[in-house]
Amino acid sequence: MNQARGQTETAVVDAERLVAGGAALTRRGDGRIVLVEGVLPGERVEVAVTPRRGTDHGTLVRIVEPSPDRVDPVCPHVAEGCGGCDLMHLAIPAQVPAKTAIVTDALRRLGKWAEPVVRPGPALDPWGFRTTMRLAVADGRAGLRRAGTNEVVDIDHCAVAHPLLDELIAGGRFGEAREVTLRVGVATGERVALVTPKRDGVVLPDDVLVIGADEIAYGKRAWIHEELAGRRWRVSAPSFFQSRPDGAEALVAVVRQLAADVLEQPVDPERPRVLVDAYSGVGIFAGTLLGGRPGWRALCAEHSRSAVADARVNLADLDVKIVATTVERLRAPRADLVVADPSRAGLGMRGAAAILSTEAERIVLVSCDPAAAGRDTALLSERGYAPVESVLVDLFPHTHHTEVVTRFDRV
Repeated sequence: MNQARGQTETAVVDAERLVAGGAALTRRGDGRIVLVEGVLPGERVEVAVTPRRGTDHGTLVRIVEPSPDRVDPVCPHVAEGCGGCDLMHLAIPAQVPAKTAIVTDALRRLGKWAEPVVRPGPALDPWGFRTTMRLAVADGRAGLRRAGTNEVVDIDHCAVAHPLLDELIAGGRFGEAREVTLRVGVATGERVALVTPKRDGVVLPDDVLVIGADEIAYGKRAWIHEELAGRRWRVSAPSFFQSRPDGAEALVAVVRQLAADVLEQPVDPERPRVLVDAYSGVGIFAGTLLGGRPGWRALCAEHSRSAVADARVNLADLDVKIVATTVERLRAPRADLVVADPSRAGLGMRGAAAILSTEAERIVLVSCDPAAAGRDTALLSERGYAPVESVLVDLFPHTHHTEVVTRFDRV
């Protein structure tokens, strides 16, 4: 008997693997797929299933047979519904292997890469690491949204926040704000709060630079400084910067490794070699790859006004041209190396076309979503760039989010 659309029923299902987005792919006894949040590979669970067009989705009712990798979350706010750490029930040693499996599956299915080579990158501390957090505000207190809703869970401590930032979450008062982005510099101790829409009524320690989104709109600037890879970086309140400096260091190390043979080729004094840093942000990759490397120049493409301003400060000592534009509209020069770090949506067809026009020998793609990594791999492969290997950098322990860096060589 067919189940009516929208009518919920319960079923016992077996979880096979996690998929991009963090849900578990489970199957009923008849083979039908059900996607379920909060379930781990190998578990048998009872779920409430709501049929949808396409794949059914289920809500966990109870665990019949738990995974040996299931643990009790150490953070009490998870039990209260906080949606910030959606994999804290997965033991830390099992998190990177689970994410490696997600990335491998996405590269195989979406990227059409028959035998993906995926290896883990540098190990990172799973606690007290976040130096930037975007938080919702309710009744003047900062919190994170309940999973799947707009409801705000008030938090007095965040297990993954750096102590300099956690102090602001616990003790800060944010007036009538709807949202606040907190950012701290580990090396410098500087702290900034970007409050939306206005900073009226905000109470924070005296060392915190507080600025309203309305002030940003009128041209006021505020920033902190961070140090990594032997350089000092200015990072404005609205600019994108990796959520942890040790994670940025790890990404730099992986990108440098995947590009090493191109970077170390002999340089013709009559023809400088060219790096295109696409989605360049505040200039991390151009600054770390070109610093101390004569005979190279870079073109950086970035659409964020604040990040462009930061990059012009951060890269002032290097042979770099910074273009304030989207990558999709970039008239890219011929290049020897491309490093691209797009948003969660990935390159897409137009972004891929722009970097392909460089005819670079090597493309190093930094993806912050496995599905986007898969789609972009297919786009680049179809245009003559073979994927060689991918490196997973786990910037976000206890969540399904991950970064994967993939090397492509021109065929």
